[in-house]
Amino acid sequence: MANSTIIYIILSGIIALLLALFQYVYQSKQTKTNIVLAGLRFVTIFSILLLLVNPKLESETFYNEKPNLVIAIDDSNSIQFLNQSENVQQIIQSLKTNTKLNEKFNIDFYKFSDALTRNDSLEFNTKQTNISKALKDLDAIYRTTVAPTVLITDGNQTFGNDYQYMAKRYKQPIYPIVLGDTTQHADLKIAQLNVNKYAFYKNKFPIEVILVYNGEEPIVSEFKISAGNATLYSEKITFSKTNNSKIIQTTLTANQIGVFTYQAAIQPIANEKNTANNKKNFAIEVIDEQTNIAIISNLLHPDLGALKKSIETNEQRTVSILKPNDFLSKADEFQLAILYQPNVQFKAVFDKLNTANLNRFVISGTQTNWQFLNSVSANYQHDKVFQTENYLPVLNTNYSEFIMPDVAFESYPPLKGSFGNINMKVPFQTLLYKQIGSIATNKPLLVSFESQTRREAILLGENIWKWRAQSYLNHSDFKNFDDFIGKIVQYLASKKRRERLSLSYESFNDGNTSVILQAQYFNKNYEFDNRETLTMTVVNEESKESKTIPLVLKNNNYEVDLSSLPASEYKFTVTANPSNISKSGTFTILDYNIEQQFTNADITKLQQVGNSTGGGVFFQDQLATLNQNLLTDNRYATIERSTKKTVSLIDWKYLLGLVILALSAEWFYRKYKGLI
Repeated sequence: MANSTIIYIILSGIIALLLALFQYVYQSKQTKTNIVLAGLRFVTIFSILLLLVNPKLESETFYNEKPNLVIAIDDSNSIQFLNQSENVQQIIQSLKTNTKLNEKFNIDFYKFSDALTRNDSLEFNTKQTNISKALKDLDAIYRTTVAPTVLITDGNQTFGNDYQYMAKRYKQPIYPIVLGDTTQHADLKIAQLNVNKYAFYKNKFPIEVILVYNGEEPIVSEFKISAGNATLYSEKITFSKTNNSKIIQTTLTANQIGVFTYQAAIQPIANEKNTANNKKNFAIEVIDEQTNIAIISNLLHPDLGALKKSIETNEQRTVSILKPNDFLSKADEFQLAILYQPNVQFKAVFDKLNTANLNRFVISGTQTNWQFLNSVSANYQHDKVFQTENYLPVLNTNYSEFIMPDVAFESYPPLKGSFGNINMKVPFQTLLYKQIGSIATNKPLLVSFESQTRREAILLGENIWKWRAQSYLNHSDFKNFDDFIGKIVQYLASKKRRERLSLSYESFNDGNTSVILQAQYFNKNYEFDNRETLTMTVVNEESKESKTIPLVLKNNNYEVDLSSLPASEYKFTVTANPSNISKSGTFTILDYNIEQQFTNADITKLQQVGNSTGGGVFFQDQLATLNQNLLTDNRYATIERSTKKTVSLIDWKYLLGLVILALSAEWFYRKYKGLI
C-alpha cells in the first residue's frame, strides 16, 4: 500500500473522529449516551471516507500444483492390423487404475491418428498416422507446464514430418510404450508406386515402382501389372541381403477414355507374414484434351512462378510464360490467357483476345498502366491515381460462380495494388473484398464476370506468391491455395453453360484419402439457394448395394463425406428436392490401406525418441518399471505456487454493509433514548 494512501486513511480517521465528537459530545450534555452515538457516527463517516480513498488490498493464496502425465494413444488401423488392440486397452486400464500415479499426476488421455483428440473411445479404424502432428499439438498445450508424455504406439507413421525430429523440439520427456512385434521378419513389399493421375488418349503414361526386400536368403519373385484378368507387364526379379531393392520403370498405353484401375503386385515369398504390402491398386483417368494456359508478362516477378506451379499441380493443365509478342503467334493454342500487369505493349494481345473471344484473367499491381487498360476495356474502368495501397483479402461467402475451397484468407498477407476503385459496367460477382488495415470495405479485390459469352476475372493486387507461402505456413503444404487458383482457372477456361446444380468431386480416390463430394444449387435466377434439400443415392457396382445420404450445408455449398464407403466402383445421383433437378456420375475408391503395409513396430526410431528427450522406451511387460521411473523422478515433483490478488476496497461489499448497519443502529438507539 502506498505511503500517500496510509496518510489519507489516517486523515480520514481523524476527520471522522472530530466530526463525531463535535456532534455528539461537544454540543451535548448526555455524555454516556452520546459516546455510543459518537462511536456509531465515527464508524459511518470513517467507512464512507475509506470508500472515497479506495485503498488497494493485496491477498496471497498458496496451492499445490501437481505435474501432468500425458497419455497419447495410437488409434490408427495399424494397431489392429498388428493385433495390439487388446494390449492397448490393458495398458490404458493399468495406468488409469494406478493409485500412486493418480496421486502424483493429473493424468490426461489423448488419442491420435491423422489428428489429436481427447480420448473418449478407441476404434483403430483410421487409415493415416501423423505422430509428428500429435507431438506438435501436445507441445502447444503443455508448453508452460511439467508434462511427461507416455506415447503408446507402434511407431509407424504414414504422413507428416519425421516425428523423430519433432521430438527434439518437444519440451517434455517422452516414454514410448512399444506395440507390436519388434522381430524383423523376411518381407517383400511394394515400397512406393509413382504414377500420374491423368493420361492423354492414345499416349503412353509412365509407371515407376520401388520394390524392397527385407531378408537374409536370396530369393526370386515375379512382378506384374494387371488390369482385371489381363497381365499388362511382368518381370522376374532376384533379391538378396545386399541387393535388396529394385526400381521398375515401364509405360502403358491409354487406349480408351475414362477411369481405369490397375494392380501392381509382387509374388509373396514362402511363409511371408504380411502379404498386404505385396500389392497396390492404382487408377488413371484418360482424357482426350489438355488445358493450355498462357501467362503473359513483360516483368520478372515471383508471382509468375507461383501461378505456374499452382496451376500445374493439376496434371490436365500446362502453363507457358510468354512475352506479349511471343503470345501472338501461339494464341490459338491456349484456352485461357493470364495477363500480368498489362501496359501499352499489350495492345496487340488485347486485340487478338477480343478477336478470338478468349477468356482472360487480368492481374494488376504497382506497375499496371491503368490508363491503357481503361482504354482497351469496355467492361470496367479504374480510378487513375498514382498511389499504391496494401489490401487484405476478405472472402465473400455469397459468391456462387463455383464451389470455393476452404482457404483461411484472414491469415493471408496483403496484396499491393493501385489506390482507388474499379467501376464495373457489366454484372459481376465479387469473390474477394478489400480490407485496408483493420477496416473492411465493400470494394472488390477479385471479381469475375461474363460478357459476350466470354469469362473474365480481375485481381487488383500483386504478390500473390506470398499467399502461396502463407498456405504452406498454415498447413505445411500448398494444397489450399492451389485448389483456390485451380477453381478460378477451371471456371475461366470453361465455356460450359451454367447449370442450376453443379458438382465437384474426384473421379477416383486413394483408399487413404477423404472422399468428399461438394454441390451447389441455384434458383431460377442463378442465385445460391441454401433452402433446398439435396440427397445423394450411391450404388456399389460390385455388390449392387444402394445407400441414400443427405448433403450437409457448409458455407456456400453442400457437402457429403463418403470416406466410410468400402473400396469399389460407384454410380451416384444427386437430387435436389422438391425441384427434382438431378445430376449423376461415377467415382472409384481404390483398395489400399497404408496402415497395413507394416510388419512390425519401428523400435529403432522410438528408442531414439525416448533417449533424446530424457525419457526412455518400454514394452508392455515393463509397465511396473515405467511407473517406478515416473514416481521417483525428481523432475516431476509437486510445486507449491502462490497467487497474489489486488482488490479495491470499493469492491468489498462488507464495508457498505457496515455503513448501513452503523446508520441503522444509530437511528434505533436515538429512537430508544427518545432523541427522535
